[in-house]
Amino acid sequence: MTLGERALSLVQIPSVIGNEGAIAAHVETWARAHYRAEEIVRVSHSFVLGRRVDPRPTIALVGHLDTVPGHPAGNHARLEGDRLHGLGSSDMKGALAVMMALAEALPRDTLPVNLLLVLYEREEGPFQESGLGPLFEKVPELGKVRFAIALEPTDGAVQVGCVGTLHATLRFEGQAAHSARPWQGKNAIHAAGPLLTELGARERTAVIVEGHTFYEVMSATLAKGGRARNVVAESFELNVNYRFAPGKTLERAQQDLHDFVAGRCAVSFIDLAPSGRLCGDNPFFQRLEKLSARPAEAKQAWTDVARFSELGVDAVNFGPGETAQAHQQAESASVSALSRAFEVLEALLTTVG
Repeated sequence: MTLGERALSLVQIPSVIGNEGAIAAHVETWARAHYRAEEIVRVSHSFVLGRRVDPRPTIALVGHLDTVPGHPAGNHARLEGDRLHGLGSSDMKGALAVMMALAEALPRDTLPVNLLLVLYEREEGPFQESGLGPLFEKVPELGKVRFAIALEPTDGAVQVGCVGTLHATLRFEGQAAHSARPWQGKNAIHAAGPLLTELGARERTAVIVEGHTFYEVMSATLAKGGRARNVVAESFELNVNYRFAPGKTLERAQQDLHDFVAGRCAVSFIDLAPSGRLCGDNPFFQRLEKLSARPAEAKQAWTDVARFSELGVDAVNFGPGETAQAHQQAESASVSALSRAFEVLEALLTTVG
């Protein structure tokens, strides 16, 4: 089976977040054909595959099994020339195919490193609901991994660190009134106007970490308010998403948002995820960057590099998927990029000690 065919078979298994049962069953069947029973750990619809205790340095290849919900118009799974089409083709079932092919092709018992695969559910949702957290609890040996690679879409570049993210609900209070006589009330939507104007004019802030430029940005992403077309709104809510650079704590990020709001409305934090640290002195990172044949880049997004950072594990992002294709209606991926990623990771796993 070619890499493209393997990736297509994975795309053909629906696995929208919260419905990963079918693809987890597929992974378990595959794992039982290629791993010893004691090398398989399953927690719900998530897996750790390989030797959890080994004298060799351990490298973990990390990937999620779920996808975002598909577009109502659909995206028929198919191979057309060098393109794999279908939901999850770039984010990140093509990468899963690479991981599985490496596990099959390499002599895992005699490699200079110990190879673990970490496959998990519910990545495309809130931080606290990810399947990776329960795996960390069940498999404490993951905290001893020397280097982890999250195979998120990176267009074949090594992307270091990741920005942290928080979501907050900003609630403006007013007083209802007939819209023909608005002076008898207070319009909560109008009250949000100055803050929204400031938010729209707010420039991105560049933060340089170990020579890599990350951008801190704050955006309104959802809005809800009012109860009828002819009633002045007595309440209005905004969801604001703040992305912040590596090195900034969650506490400092929350204070940044409070400083911006400056008491103009109530603030409730609903989803907080830390940033991911950089690991420029890790020799496995240095080797991977060299093998990729291009300079490492900053990861201007959140990934589970942050979760590994919290464990004290060095981690980077490197995957064959295309960042511009992730979550798109007509998502697709390059098949030749799958082969390139396979070659780079094969070289990393077979030539370092």
